[in-house]
Amino acid sequence: QVQLVESGGGLVQAGGSLRLSCAASGRTFSNYGMAWFRQGPGKEREFVAAISWSGGSQFYADFVKGRFTISRDNAKNTVYLQMNSLKPEDTAVYYCAASDRAVPRARVQVNSWGKGALVTVSS
Repeated sequence: QVQLVESGGGLVQAGGSLRLSCAASGRTFSNYGMAWFRQGPGKEREFVAAISWSGGSQFYADFVKGRFTISRDNAKNTVYLQMNSLKPEDTAVYYCAASDRAVPRARVQVNSWGKGALVTVSS
């Protein structure tokens, strides 16, 4: 399986921006559909965004459309999540996920998880 390490989390004020990165190792990165999920305090882990093997297709949860952008660089074995116009309700641990599905959008489709990066948005 592929190993995933997230970085870029932190504390930001509402309306601000952060970019999360997820570095992959261990298997051929370009063979995997990649996704971001998040888990807020007292909530279940939920889908945020996904990107296909080539990067040609992206999907977003409704609550981040127009604010978040997922991208990948297969030469660097890295997937990114650019988060703009952050809201306090975006506070969560953000998890990188890899799947042998083209565009994973459910937890059961995930083969590998990162350990997560905490994003805290203050009001």
